[in-house]
Amino acid sequence: MSSVMKISSRNLPALRRRSLVKGGMAGILASGLAPTFAYAQPKKLVMAHLNALPESAAIAFDWQAQEVRKRSNGELDMQFFGSTLLNKELEIMNAVKSGNIAIGNPGGAAATVFPEMGVFLVPYLVQSYDQAYKMFNGKIGDTLDKQFQDKYKLKTLCFFDYGFRHFWTSKKPIVEPRDLRGAKIRVQQAKVFGDTINGLGGNAVPMAWGEVISAAKSGVIDGGDLPIVNQIALKIYEVSKFCSMTFHNYGPTLNTMNLAVWEGLSEPHKKLMLDTSREAQAKCRELTESVDNLAAAKKELEPKGMTVVQGNVEAFRKVAQEKIWPAYKAQYAALWDDIANFKA
Repeated sequence: MSSVMKISSRNLPALRRRSLVKGGMAGILASGLAPTFAYAQPKKLVMAHLNALPESAAIAFDWQAQEVRKRSNGELDMQFFGSTLLNKELEIMNAVKSGNIAIGNPGGAAATVFPEMGVFLVPYLVQSYDQAYKMFNGKIGDTLDKQFQDKYKLKTLCFFDYGFRHFWTSKKPIVEPRDLRGAKIRVQQAKVFGDTINGLGGNAVPMAWGEVISAAKSGVIDGGDLPIVNQIALKIYEVSKFCSMTFHNYGPTLNTMNLAVWEGLSEPHKKLMLDTSREAQAKCRELTESVDNLAAAKKELEPKGMTVVQGNVEAFRKVAQEKIWPAYKAQYAALWDDIANFKA
């Protein structure tokens, strides 16, 4: 380890200066002016996340930050900030890209930041959690990671999700496709979400999340769609009466690191970040899946005033295959068959 001696001899008597020069280190030690050593400082890795604890991904990544600090013996100082540092998905990703922070994710706006992710959002194309995680933790995920490094200068630490989307509405439940007729449903600002709602029979209203609650209260929208874990975390029961379990969009996202920061890590530290990211991914998955079924959703949401119903998934899937799939199959030809034919 290199050292820096911080000694000034300008104010020392001439005789003492000569003794230090002649005596070298022995003279320095004898003088009581022992050198101070500049030790390597911990490498700070700031992570911004859209939501605060106890949201599922926030729990997982807060845990990861603690583990990284512990397992690196303090050499990596990963700091997790949930809903306090930056409060918009695109702001977080721009900060990661610019290197202003080290780590972040686009939350539910993955397809906006990474258009390549849009194919996974096509309604009913991804059919199970097992299928999704085996794809993302295998060859398909590796291919996307390389693309994102080359194109966006971002390293993928892990893919994760908030689960399948279900309708939340204020006037009536959405059990059959016909129940969507005339309904104004808020969607995120990515084309695939609008195409999903319009294709299934509703009227899509693209809207940033910050406007949703007031729009629901004023009747500008009749509802929206969110995974169960987010309906709980975002307290959607305050503006919604019904949750309809339709499983219509699978919503993957990914946690990323600025590529230059990643490349500046040692190999052991890279391995630590990937190992703990995969463990955090498993925590996200367990927390998400544990509430993504009719019985669990009822237990979580009905005491808060919502009515939870089972949608006719097969009827919705048939409409999606007929009206939505053809255009996306042509658009995502390179990946479509890999996903559609992937066996969990």
